[in-house]
Amino acid sequence: MDTIIEKQQVAAAVRAVIPHLACELPPDVEAALARALEAETNPRGRAVLAQLVENARIAREDNVPLCQDTGTVWVSLEVGPGVLVAADVFADVDAAVAEAYETARLRKSLVRDALLDRTNTGDNTPAFCDVHPVADRGVARLHVMLKGGGSDNASRVVMLPPSAGCAGIVEEVLACVREKAANACPPLVIGVGVGATFDKVAGLAKRALMRPLDEQTLDADTAAFERELLDAVNATGIGPGGLGGSATAIGVRVETAPCHIAALPLAINMGCSAMRRATIDLAAG
Repeated sequence: MDTIIEKQQVAAAVRAVIPHLACELPPDVEAALARALEAETNPRGRAVLAQLVENARIAREDNVPLCQDTGTVWVSLEVGPGVLVAADVFADVDAAVAEAYETARLRKSLVRDALLDRTNTGDNTPAFCDVHPVADRGVARLHVMLKGGGSDNASRVVMLPPSAGCAGIVEEVLACVREKAANACPPLVIGVGVGATFDKVAGLAKRALMRPLDEQTLDADTAAFERELLDAVNATGIGPGGLGGSATAIGVRVETAPCHIAALPLAINMGCSAMRRATIDLAAG
């Protein structure tokens, strides 16, 4: 029998998870910060990491936001064969976001139009939603992320020539890190998308950020490239808070896709030290 995902189910999940995301770091991110603190030798880097670990504890125990920028709401629904989704599956999400932000007293940061009307919408809507098909039968996973402006501002999309290869991707990631990482509240989680088309590659990078830091990719070559990128980023010495140290990033995640023979699309999506994301299995409910 097919699984049916209703709009009310999606909205309820979004409404319930937002207050927790705003105030509680995912366990894998908090653990990675603690490991970075243990390994950091730079005194200023250690001081920043100690403050981030303490901030996470206070936010969780006192139920207050991890960061004053409580972000835009990104919602991505992954569905596999055997899952039915109505065209209006996200119809109630904006109301859920507005209610959650008001009830939890979170900062509202959305403007009505990026170019023509930069007045605040007053309720942190609209949410930015998409449906993403996957091959796994019966899967209905809802990804929710609260994305701060500082980290998104530090991101970029580049259309490289195919000859750039892995070395060119490393070079572009490092250029982005050197130019913008200090403004994105490091240590970072960096999502890297490679492939697809100009409009799709940024989605790859955003989805890459959803993979937990304690969950490795099954592809050995991709895992090796993630380690190479992480080592290169941390060798910059930018460090926690941009004040120096070895923990410029606590994770790099790479998602790849096919692309045109003449192209090598690359997207780099920075995630700050307040990496607020959750995945909810709707099929299990």
